[in-house]
Amino acid sequence: MSETIESKCISKGVKLTDQRRIIARVMSEASDHPDVDELYNRVSKIDSKISIATVYRTVKLFEESGILTKHEFKGGKARYEELNEGHHDHLIDVRSGEIIEFVDEEIEKLQKKVADKYGYELVDHKLELYGIKKK
Repeated sequence: MSETIESKCISKGVKLTDQRRIIARVMSEASDHPDVDELYNRVSKIDSKISIATVYRTVKLFEESGILTKHEFKGGKARYEELNEGHHDHLIDVRSGEIIEFVDEEIEKLQKKVADKYGYELVDHKLELYGIKKK
């Protein structure tokens, strides 16, 4: 990602305390979609004084500021990722919880075709696929 969460906070006027900076850095470095508990475990290894309440408040602030986006995938806790300009869909492994981000041009074309068929112009969509890894 070209712009870090910290720099997005600065450009949006979000006040960054030392604890928020740590949370922003850990979130920027995340290659997965952590929930608040996972994020708390990661940041508390850096600064044990950061409380889970601080992580919850910071994640909510970042979400309200348009920096993070919240996903409520089936059967699990809310997960977060950096809000980016580019669109992608998600494939979620229901056993392991692994989340794969992907873009498929055929799916994109099909969604537009379906909207056209029913007389709509597609302005946004969200696709979540749930599966079990084949052996």
